[in-house]
Amino acid sequence: MLQIIIFLAVFIALIFPMGKYLYHIALGKHTFADPVFDRVDNGLYRVCGIDRTKEMNWKQYVFAMLATNAIMVLVGYLILRLQSLPIFNPNGIGGMEPTLSFNTIISFMTNTNLQHYSGESGLSYLSQMMVIIFMMFTSAATGFAVCTAAVRGFSGRTKTFGNFYADLVRITTRVLLPLALLVGLVLVSQGVVQNLSPNVTVQTIEGSNQDLAMGPMAALESIKHLGTNGGGFLGANSTTPFENPNVLTNMIEMLSMMILPGACVVMFGLMVRNRKKETEKANAIEKKVLFGSEAKPIFAVMLTIFIVGIAVCFGAEQAGNPALAQVGLDQSMGNMEGKEMRFGIAQSSLFTTVTTAFTTGTVNNMHDTLTPLGGMVPLMNMMLNLVFGGKGVGLLNMVLYVILTVFICGLMVGRTPEYLAKKIEGKEMKLAALGIIIHPLLILFFSALAVAVPAGLAGITNPGQHGLTQVLYEFSSAAANNGSGFEGLADNTYFWNITTGLAMFFGRYLSIVIILAIASSLMMKQPVSESIGTLRTDTRTFTIALLMVVLIIAALTFFPALILGPIAEHMTLWS
Repeated sequence: MLQIIIFLAVFIALIFPMGKYLYHIALGKHTFADPVFDRVDNGLYRVCGIDRTKEMNWKQYVFAMLATNAIMVLVGYLILRLQSLPIFNPNGIGGMEPTLSFNTIISFMTNTNLQHYSGESGLSYLSQMMVIIFMMFTSAATGFAVCTAAVRGFSGRTKTFGNFYADLVRITTRVLLPLALLVGLVLVSQGVVQNLSPNVTVQTIEGSNQDLAMGPMAALESIKHLGTNGGGFLGANSTTPFENPNVLTNMIEMLSMMILPGACVVMFGLMVRNRKKETEKANAIEKKVLFGSEAKPIFAVMLTIFIVGIAVCFGAEQAGNPALAQVGLDQSMGNMEGKEMRFGIAQSSLFTTVTTAFTTGTVNNMHDTLTPLGGMVPLMNMMLNLVFGGKGVGLLNMVLYVILTVFICGLMVGRTPEYLAKKIEGKEMKLAALGIIIHPLLILFFSALAVAVPAGLAGITNPGQHGLTQVLYEFSSAAANNGSGFEGLADNTYFWNITTGLAMFFGRYLSIVIILAIASSLMMKQPVSESIGTLRTDTRTFTIALLMVVLIIAALTFFPALILGPIAEHMTLWS
């Protein structure tokens, strides 16, 4: 438990300087790295014909984002279908089947990285580099660009959202590429594989032969965690020593997942601070501000749910499996089924909670072998989809709940709801309600479809409650753009490839359009003066109200499904 506490302290210490750096990038302010990156960015602008001074409204921003993503999807799909060509393909991997190619390209373009294939046998090195790693950068940069544009709208600093292409370039060159290079070098120093050699066949000490996968693993590992992408070069993901050799790399990979989403909340707080502090005389004070007051309730609610999730998962796994205890197996070490001995219960439980709270999707243990309550924690993280989340995803989803909370509390005290000095009216509430409803609708609709049609039932390999949990987990992972798998599903079929692909697509882009529309609506409104009756959104009372709204909405939405799945399985196992 001590290692978990120290780890969380390191995380909190790191997000403040990183949040300040992101704040400067989002507003185009001076940073220490400008002399180098300005030249790189300007070169890219010239090559791509980008006019970075052209400002966009929210519709233009959305169109630019969708068009750019669509072109990358088309090119990536063609590469996957033609990867059998002898180009960076020393292992002779064949082309991907059409529905699997569709699922894979949607998965990586939406920052989900759900894998219905094993990387070492399903992808050539060309596909790993030109499709997987490339889209890990661009999908993460896309999400962060949308987040910064939306926060610009909420802050009311300008009447435009900036330029999508400029945001995409700046985030890639100034944040993702340098950090990925740094983390990649550290991983290589610890033994993570990085080469273009064909697979190696070795003789084991038992005398049999074994193929060892080679390839550019460290390059993928660094950006898959920093970009909250997930997936893995190998089918076994970060449980393997080739991707995650020791406890040090395990901690580095977790911090890589956490630092940028956590820093996004800090950036939000700095960008929407009280306008009274935005004067020239306040510049000296501004340098000392670490955390904007409006971000404190959001961060507190996220951190509270996250810590509770760690405690529940750790406690459930440490308690062990009573069914194994009944047959005489010692459970003093806890439930070690599906876990690596070098990580143990603490590191496995922490990694499980981190990877689903920060919507990364990488795994260092088999989630299918978690205890029912231990498995419910990652499932709930994805169902909520607002516990930090990926690149700005959790922040923007939490803002929807903030708007809902402001509306409810405002009505309770007889005040017109206001947020960030802007009135919350019918249009914003309709869009916020739609944004909140879409996520559970995708999960529950596709889960119901899977257990109602033969093609869906054919993929379920476990009977009863555990089989239902598998289905819920798969579509929660897809809709939340998480990508981790409960495993056990026979999911490489037409039904599962197409349905999860649709869930990933709508889960990503519908929420983006809605949140930018809300930000645009608020941006165009005139600010209202604060009065004695104004509901403050930076207090402890509002923090508690926000937490209650999140839990009540989640409970009403998902509790019936959880009762039939992990909770019923837990009661059966411990009865």
